[in-house]
Amino acid sequence: MNFDELKKQWNNEDDGSSAQISENMLKIKEAHTPVDKIRKQMKHEFYVQLLSLVVMAFLPKMFNFSTELKMVFYIFYAITCGFTAYYFFKFYTFYKHSYDLSLDSRKNLLWFYYEMRMNIELYKALTYIIGFIALAFACIYLLVSKNMALAKLISELSMLYLVLNCFISILLLGFIADLWSRFYYGKYLNQIKKILDSLDME
Repeated sequence: MNFDELKKQWNNEDDGSSAQISENMLKIKEAHTPVDKIRKQMKHEFYVQLLSLVVMAFLPKMFNFSTELKMVFYIFYAITCGFTAYYFFKFYTFYKHSYDLSLDSRKNLLWFYYEMRMNIELYKALTYIIGFIALAFACIYLLVSKNMALAKLISELSMLYLVLNCFISILLLGFIADLWSRFYYGKYLNQIKKILDSLDME
C-alpha cells in the first residue's frame, strides 16, 4: 500500500469520527431544551411551595383555633418547616449546581438526570412526612376541638375506621405526589433518558 492510499484511508476514518462527534454533540445540545424546562419548573415549584408555607402560617386565624390548638399547630408547623427547609436546601443546591456545571458532555447530562431523579424521590418522601404530620395534627384537632377523651373518640369512631382512614389517606397522598412529579417533570426526564440511551448505543 503506497503513501497516497494510506493518507486517503486516514482521512476517511477521520471524517467518520468527526461526523460521529458532531452528531453526539447535536444530541447533547438537544437535551438542553428539556433541562431548561426542568429548571423553569423547579423555580416555579419553589415559589409555589414557599407561598403554601406562608399561607399555612395563617390557618389558625382563618379557622379560629383555640389558644391550646394554636400552640399545638405551631409546633407541628415548625416541624413541617424544618423538613421543608432541608428539602429546599437540597433542591436549591442541585438547581444552582446545574447552572455551574457545563452540560456539554454525556457524563454531566447523566449526572443531571440521576440527581433530578433523586430530588423527585426526596420530594415524594417529604410529601409522606408532611402527610403524617397533617394526620397527627388532625387527630389532636379532633381530641381538642371535640373535647373528647381518647377512649371515647376510639369507641365512637372505631379503631378499624381510624386505621383504615389513615392508611388510605397516606396511600392517596403518595399517589398524588407520584402523579404530580410525573406530570411536572416526567416528560422532560424521559426526553433526556432517550437522548442518553441513544448515546449509549453508539
